[in-house]
Amino acid sequence: MKKILLLPGDGIGPEIMEQAKKVLACFPNLFECEEGYIGGAAIDKFGNPFPEITLKQSTKADAVLLGAVGGPKWDSLSSENRPEKGLLAIRKALGLYANIRPVDIWKSLIDLSPLKPSLLKDVSFVVVRELTGDLYFGTPRGYRVEKGSRIAFNTMIYSEEEIKRIAHTGFTLARNRKKKLCSIDKSNVLEAMVLWREIVEEVHRDYKDIALSHMYVDNAAMQIIKRPADFDVILTPNMFGDILSDEAAVLSGSLGLLPSASLGIKHALYEPIHGSAPDIAGMGIANPIGMILSVAMMLETSCDSADLAFKIRHAVAAVLDAGLRTKDIWSNGMALASTDEIGTRIAESILT
Repeated sequence: MKKILLLPGDGIGPEIMEQAKKVLACFPNLFECEEGYIGGAAIDKFGNPFPEITLKQSTKADAVLLGAVGGPKWDSLSSENRPEKGLLAIRKALGLYANIRPVDIWKSLIDLSPLKPSLLKDVSFVVVRELTGDLYFGTPRGYRVEKGSRIAFNTMIYSEEEIKRIAHTGFTLARNRKKKLCSIDKSNVLEAMVLWREIVEEVHRDYKDIALSHMYVDNAAMQIIKRPADFDVILTPNMFGDILSDEAAVLSGSLGLLPSASLGIKHALYEPIHGSAPDIAGMGIANPIGMILSVAMMLETSCDSADLAFKIRHAVAAVLDAGLRTKDIWSNGMALASTDEIGTRIAESILT
């Protein structure tokens, strides 16, 4: 029996986590679920966005399922004590170095995308983002006043080992897809990215069956919009991946539809990409599909249950094909449904 730690978090996190529970309940006796605190909810209860008890729970779990963190309630706190620090802390504590964000187009929702339907034919790719290096973690970093003027600085830094392990992750994933990998960098102006490209080329020697290409990040931002169907696996450094994966998410029509996985050697965390959306929290209109598809990724990757993951994805497709929609993906002629109704219908579809 797999141990799953549920961290609802903040904003719409608790609402969409309730729908994830409905889906997990469709597979009784396979999981032992425990709940914990992270982000603002943990600050309110423990005074810490990632308390010691959550650290212990997460390291003992086979997988962590997270809702979302953050909200204006905690905006006045210092940067070191804000909810988002809880997310960074759990990634570091669990050694999560690879963020996997699949981008797929649901046929029944293709008209919601800002792109022409002709550009979305056969679009299915995944962004593999390095998660522990780059500007977000590099030192030195700081914010200070010098001679009466404010200055701030961050350091983009990567080690050979960090690049090697994320490259292996990307190439391995490509082997199970269309055998194409596009590595993103800015090696024309950044030394850290020169090393990135060098190491990716070296690792590629072990994956000669994979077609490797390179692209500067500014060009990649354009090509993801102009020709998204050309991509299969997109390998990125941390900061570039943060930006490009959010851009790519818009292709599906709503951020509420997309799941993600953050993987380490021993641990894994799964979460939807949309954030806490505090402006709609408690209104019953949040889209739970990204959360439910994160459950599917968890079952497939951490629980060796690809068959169950298929059932979940098939159920999501069935509910969307039936015309049920949360507000963010609603259009004329469709049936407007609440967060709870969507989750219930997906769970019912799994069981039929």
